[in-house]
Amino acid sequence: MFSSDQKKTKLGMETSSQQNVIAQGTKIIGDVISSGPFRIDGSIEGNVKTTGKVVVGKTGAIKGTLHGENADFEGRFSGKLILSGTLSLKSTAQIDGEVQVNKLAVEPGANFNAICSMKGAVKPLSHESAKRQEPIKEERPA
Repeated sequence: MFSSDQKKTKLGMETSSQQNVIAQGTKIIGDVISSGPFRIDGSIEGNVKTTGKVVVGKTGAIKGTLHGENADFEGRFSGKLILSGTLSLKSTAQIDGEVQVNKLAVEPGANFNAICSMKGAVKPLSHESAKRQEPIKEERPA
């Protein structure tokens, strides 16, 4: 009877398929928590936490902490950025601070001045592949 733009996550939380927009000229000071995607063309000073994707446009800026899954940056970020997925930096992006991501994509021209750690990037060697990497012993005739 009624249509809904919301979906249930694995944790039972409802997520919105509608995008939240912080418009150019808007400044938010404080924490922002959402279960939906974000587009930021204004500025946020504080903590942003979302299960959705964050897109920061050319005029957008975040100063604080960002926790999320994926993020695309054309604008500025200063602080601590923690993503469980991919961080994509366009050529106009300016990132300063501390970054923890699973995957990182950087276009030429992006300014990336951060301490970066990539989670989940190192895969342990299996026992068989470790055996194959052992040095080969030469046998010499007696």
